[in-house]
Amino acid sequence: MGAGIAPKPQHYASLLADPHPPAFIEVHAENFLGAGGEPHASLRALRDHFPLSLHGVGLSIGGEAPLDARHVERIAALIERYQPDSFSEHLAWSSHGLNNFNDLLPLVYDEASLDRVCQHVEQLQSRFGRQILLENPATYVEFCASSIAEGEFMGLVVQRTGCGLLLDVNNAYVSSINHGRDPAAYLASLPLHAARQFHLSGHAVDSDAGGSPLLIDSHGSPVADAVWSLYARALASTGPLPTLIEWDNDVPAYAVLRDQASQAQRLLDAQRQHAA
Repeated sequence: MGAGIAPKPQHYASLLADPHPPAFIEVHAENFLGAGGEPHASLRALRDHFPLSLHGVGLSIGGEAPLDARHVERIAALIERYQPDSFSEHLAWSSHGLNNFNDLLPLVYDEASLDRVCQHVEQLQSRFGRQILLENPATYVEFCASSIAEGEFMGLVVQRTGCGLLLDVNNAYVSSINHGRDPAAYLASLPLHAARQFHLSGHAVDSDAGGSPLLIDSHGSPVADAVWSLYARALASTGPLPTLIEWDNDVPAYAVLRDQASQAQRLLDAQRQHAA
């Protein structure tokens, strides 16, 4: 695979008519949990033409509670129906008790969290009958109670469960800047040997109460130059991998997404030529 996009309904016609389309597409699994209707008719038409990746946002892998069995079963049915090339989720939590949050929230990195996340990942892989990919989060706070660094934590999850890494390069950059760390050092701390896919997206620049830069993983703008540079560094370590352009807010025309994917494809091709 090469570079792909996460199309929205307004892009479907242009995508299907493109004589030189992206290498693959990705959709959020939770947008297709209904049994039928126009969403599934459109997704089936796309699946017939393109490799597909499913991306979950609501399984709450990092949550303290057991996984929602009904939600797991609905995702399992979707995977069975479309047979995607990959399924991914986030190292985060988004539900507590009867409450579900429209956000991906950070967790304490300690032994108890490690055991719980590994249990959840193993449960999902067993039910889905496949390896899942776990995405590194964009974070804005850290917990004093954490006893394991994030990169090490993800490496231990990979080691214990056999899951893969979805390396979100924008998240890596956002988290590093927000916590005053070197993005290249953070990148090196991740289990890059387990990387199976990249995500690229834009971020917004704000400031915290003290005036320090605060980056927001907004998915609402082009990929920043610094993120492109970090992506090139990551490619040098992992080799070419499927790379997705994410754009979920202030969604642009199809041509803009296509241009971002083409930029990623050029870096992928350059890495292939260098390796040869």
